[in-house]
Amino acid sequence: MKSISLFAAAFAVACALMADGAAASVTVTFTQPEKYTDMPYNAVDKQMIMDDLHKHFDQLGATLPTGQDLRIEVLDIDLAGRIEPIARASRDMRVLRGGADWPVITLRYSLESAGGVLKSGQERIADMVYLQGYNHYGAGENLRYEKQMLDRWFKKTLAPVTTGK
Repeated sequence: MKSISLFAAAFAVACALMADGAAASVTVTFTQPEKYTDMPYNAVDKQMIMDDLHKHFDQLGATLPTGQDLRIEVLDIDLAGRIEPIARASRDMRVLRGGADWPVITLRYSLESAGGVLKSGQERIADMVYLQGYNHYGAGENLRYEKQMLDRWFKKTLAPVTTGK
């Protein structure tokens, strides 16, 4: 009996919190992806990159306070490494050397709350030392260097923004 009433109380608290305000929403658009600096040639691979980045922005946005809306417009992508064609393979291979092949993402963003803009801008996010140091994304993770770079940017630029409540 106690576990049922405890569950009911927890459910009521969760419903009250959800009714208090709408959860943060994230809108991501990719502007002219066919003109991006460095994307795979294969259309399926291009879509996978955009889907992975969209999902990652959604995960970052989920950490924002309730009622904040994040709008991201991706203007350009230059992935870590360089594509080198392989004669016998059906797919190209991305080679990471740590030279002038660091990841760069150019985007425009706007963080809004209650109809007002808390912060906005356009940024060219780059990680020139992407192969140095610890990367908490595993070796098998797609876009591990880009995700880590975006995590740092998000934490520095958007995570501390509050509405002052």
